[in-house]
Amino acid sequence: MRFLFIHQNFPGQFLHIIRHLGRNPENEIVFISEVNESAIENVRRVLYRIARAPEVRSMPGLHEYELGLLRAEAVARAARNLKALGFTPDVIIGHHGWGELLDIKDVYPNTPLLGYFEFFYHTKGYDVDFDPEFPLEADLLPVVRQKNAVNLLALNLNEHGQTPTDFQLKTYPSWARPQINLIREGVNLKHCRPDPNAARRPLEINGHIFAPEKKLVTYVARNLEPYRGFHSFMRALPRLLAERPDVEVAIVGGDSVSYGRLPGKGFPNWREALLAELGGRLDLTRTHFLGQVTYPLYLKLLQRSDAHIYLTYPFVASWSLREALAIGCPIVGSDTQPVREFIKNGETGLLTSCLDPDAITGSILQILTDRELSNKLSRNARREAEAHLDLDVYLNHYERIISDVARF
Repeated sequence: MRFLFIHQNFPGQFLHIIRHLGRNPENEIVFISEVNESAIENVRRVLYRIARAPEVRSMPGLHEYELGLLRAEAVARAARNLKALGFTPDVIIGHHGWGELLDIKDVYPNTPLLGYFEFFYHTKGYDVDFDPEFPLEADLLPVVRQKNAVNLLALNLNEHGQTPTDFQLKTYPSWARPQINLIREGVNLKHCRPDPNAARRPLEINGHIFAPEKKLVTYVARNLEPYRGFHSFMRALPRLLAERPDVEVAIVGGDSVSYGRLPGKGFPNWREALLAELGGRLDLTRTHFLGQVTYPLYLKLLQRSDAHIYLTYPFVASWSLREALAIGCPIVGSDTQPVREFIKNGETGLLTSCLDPDAITGSILQILTDRELSNKLSRNARREAEAHLDLDVYLNHYERIISDVARF
């Protein structure tokens, strides 16, 4: 079978499925993307470059829309070259969010398309009006609505869609949901597994050694920002560290902003802004900013964690939440829609307010103090992952959907 994948950042959300499909020698996989250094065995890369940058003087909403159209144009150009070389796929799989798929049916009109629908934006009830600390200015409400321009054009293609959670599916209008398949993403349960001996040995990361006699609280995000509750977590730390002298905190994440706004007052990132706000109240000898770490070290950190904190606005849940469940971390999660889909309060984790530092501290202290509760949450988290997050089950379901789409 011939597959054409499309995502500007190879391999994007498609890492596991293309590895899975690539193990079958009868499959041919081509991936159109922008330039990066990633490589996967048995996957042929085709690179695209947009012809120009969007107009800098355009309205804010138009800038993102124009970039999507430029990507669509560039991908179609790359696909035409591919078609001229004799490649016609049996199915096209890609991410709708970047606009790259909007013109692909002009090149391959008879090839079915399975597009990834990640999130439909709203001015109320979801992420943009969630945190009263960052109210949305009235003149930005149209910009939020305009972010759905590519989404709406993609839905108008009237092709097949996919999304990984109920929460994400329900962000889309009711009339759009019938064309979107729910394919729940899984994790590798063999790699992401508990290590009962992790707490008995030292763990060294970036030159710091986490000793066995210390309790370890972990926080992970791609970037340290309010959308992932970083501001609330940081404000929870002074009390936590004061009440528990045996605790160390490991924070993994970069200093860019993936979602939401930049910090004000001239701060280059949210880490420095929160450090300045907390001043001398935060014990930096026990708070460790590890930056971005390798995947094996990240897994070892979670295996060593005595309490893992996962916070998010009502937005797309991170893979790290699934991986933390599979590893059996005792989790403190935000009581928000995307997290409630994965965690049952008191059974597979503790849910607390994403915006209340005292509540976050209280939940962490509860896990660190109550060993019976901690062990229960850890066991149940792993069982939940085994029941609902098995990578093999996910891949088999995904492959069945692909086969159905290809035969459509």
